[in-house]
This record gives sequence, C-alpha cells and structure tokens, in this order.
Amino acid sequence: MQDEAGRSERDTALNQGCFCITLERPILEASLRREAPDARLVDALLAERPHLFSNSPVFVSRGDLAAMASVVEAVEAAAGTPAYRARVLRGSPDIARPDFGPRGVFMGYDFHVGDDGPRLIEVNTNAGGAFLNALLARAQSDCCREAREALPAGVGGFESAVWEMFLAEWALQGRSGRPRLIAIVDDNPGEQYLYPEFLLVKSLFERCGVDAVIADPTELEYAHGVLSHRGRPVDLVYNRLVDFAFEAEAHRALRNAYLAGAAVVTPSPHNHALLADKRNLALLSDANAVGSFGLADRHQHALAAIPRTVLVSADNAEALWAERKRLFFKPSGGHGGKAVYRGDKITRGAWAHVTGGGYIAQAIAPPSERRVRLDGEVVSLKLDVRLYTYGAKPLLAAARVYQGQTTNFRTPGGGFAPVYAV
Repeated sequence: MQDEAGRSERDTALNQGCFCITLERPILEASLRREAPDARLVDALLAERPHLFSNSPVFVSRGDLAAMASVVEAVEAAAGTPAYRARVLRGSPDIARPDFGPRGVFMGYDFHVGDDGPRLIEVNTNAGGAFLNALLARAQSDCCREAREALPAGVGGFESAVWEMFLAEWALQGRSGRPRLIAIVDDNPGEQYLYPEFLLVKSLFERCGVDAVIADPTELEYAHGVLSHRGRPVDLVYNRLVDFAFEAEAHRALRNAYLAGAAVVTPSPHNHALLADKRNLALLSDANAVGSFGLADRHQHALAAIPRTVLVSADNAEALWAERKRLFFKPSGGHGGKAVYRGDKITRGAWAHVTGGGYIAQAIAPPSERRVRLDGEVVSLKLDVRLYTYGAKPLLAAARVYQGQTTNFRTPGGGFAPVYAV
C-alpha cells in the first residue's frame, strides 16, 4: 500500500508542478507532413485546430494504468458471458444482434483518476485520436530526471499492433489473405475535427501494401452482393460513424452490406451494443447483476471501479432530482460529450428533456487536474485518461486536458496529451 501511495503522490506532484516537458511542435508537424499525403493540407488543418494538442503531458502511476487495464479486461469478460449478452442485446437495435466475428478496432475506455484510483466513466467504439496521440508522444522534450525516467505509455510498436489488429478483424470474419481496399468512412470526413487522423490511417494502410480511401457513406454503393466505392469493391470498412445502428438514409448501402456480410465492418453495431451503449454501465455498476454473470472474483472486483449508474425513468425522476448535485446525466446513445448535464448546473428545462427518455444518471467521479503554464501564468485544467484497446488489451494510453463540463478541444493549453507512466 505504501508503494502505491508513493506512486500516486509522485504522479500528482508531477501533474501539479512539472512544466519542463514540452511539445516540440516542429517535430510533430514534420511527422504529420511526412506521413500525410499533402503537406499544405496538414498545415491548414493544424492552423484551424489550435487546441488539438496540449503542450504538456500527463503523468499516471503504473499502478493506476494496471488498474485501468484490469477494468477493461473485466468489462470485456462480462460482455463475453451469455447472461450479459442476452440482457444487453434484448434491448438493442435489430442490426446489433448478428455477430459476424470482429471485436471492434480502437475501443476507447475513458477514466477519471481520483484519490481512490481510476473510475471508468465511459466506453466508446471508434474512439478517435490514437494515431495523433502516438505521434504526439514522440514529439516531447524533457529536462528533468523524473521526466526522463517516465515513459510514454504504449507508444512502442503502435503502428505494427494497429495493422495486426485490422488483419485480425479480417480473419475473424472468415476472410483469408488480406483486404485489397479499405474504406475509412465518416459523414463529411473532410469536415471532421479529427480529419488529420484519417490521413494518417490512410497512409499506414498504404505503407502496409493495401489501397485505402477516405469516404463519405453516400459514396458507397451496394449491389449484387458487393459494397463498392466509385466502382471499386470495398473489402473492409474502418467505421468512424456515430450513427451506431446505421439508421440514417445516407447509410443505407453500408447497412445493407453489413447485414449481408459483404464487407468486414469494424467497429460494428454489434460491438457498440455490447460495449459502448451507456445503458450497459447501469448493468456493469450493479453488483447484484454482475454477480449473476459467473465472472471471476478479480473481474467482479475490477468492475467496482464503475461509478453507480442508473437509467433515468419516470419512476426514479423525483429521487434523481433530489440528489442531482452528485450526478451527471448523459444520453445513452450520445457521443463526444454532447447533450450532457452536470446535476448541480442543470435547469428545469434541461431536466424535462432528460426525463423525456434515453438518459442515464451516473455518480460524479471528479477528474484530476493538470497544471500548465499558459502565457506566463500557471492554470489548472481537468483531465481524463483514455485507454485505446483491442480485444481487451491496451494499445495506447492518452489524455485529454480541458476546462468546462466535458472534454473539448476549445481550451487554451488543452487538447490531447501523452500519458507518461511513473
């Protein structure tokens, strides 16, 4: 216990007082230009995104990182049990029920780290930012002994692990060899805030000898059992859509191809339903429910790191309003911190929206802080830590530094930050 306490005190002290590690922006920008196909485009994208990257890394104890990995393992162990799957899929869209095999690339598990350890606040499919964070971690300079002894968490071998992940998804759907054309798909991809990452993903695929395109779903066609992009058959779709059930009319071709098994789609509606639907947190934070899944004791213990979560309903609305100051309210199908409300700030008008259906209430797990130097002054910002994973194994750890109610990329001094393990 003393050793863990010492590590916790050390990372807290570094987050509060280490200002000597800084982002070498010329190194980062040179890496982006080298790996993306159009250097001028990269320059323009970075100019439009001044708060994408924080200048300061975040320090997390190795013990806390190990605890986070244990939570991830426990969540995915639960998702593999018949009892959990039956309860979750019963309330999921029809499209989410077939299982074509893939596990889902780039799962993202988001944690707040407090005095009592990490708390899992959210699970995401198609979690963005991993490629950008891998580059970011390699573009840091340091000047103190403590910083040199710390290591960016998970950067080594990142790209080879990513390529093996996509090949594994391909094989899990019964395909042999390798895909010939991969489509990176999102709505209006060129307008997405993380579009620079799409360029990096495309470049990686091409370096691995596979053609790749960045595509809007309206550019896809499905006919005669083949999903195609401008006449070329698409073998694998790296799905970045936040329409998790492909319900929009613009996503019809992708939906039909997915249901027919005509292309490998990852992450899929099935992956989202099992792991990232926020309603699942109510199940996973209920000790009685967890006890019925037949999980190992270590997994049940790890799931206690999920703040108590309940579904908002007419039956519990009055009680939840009374304790609202200790709660966060989130849409069960939401993403990117949109339409979320902190209970101590919620208005009666917003409450009427929350109680209209489709929300969860989660006990507040306060975020930790990172002090940064900004224009000669030291300011305190909030942070969360994201583990990017595949098959319950961590690929990379990164942080998001911000001010406000939820994570964002509008905070001076904030943005993505590499995680240093101490």
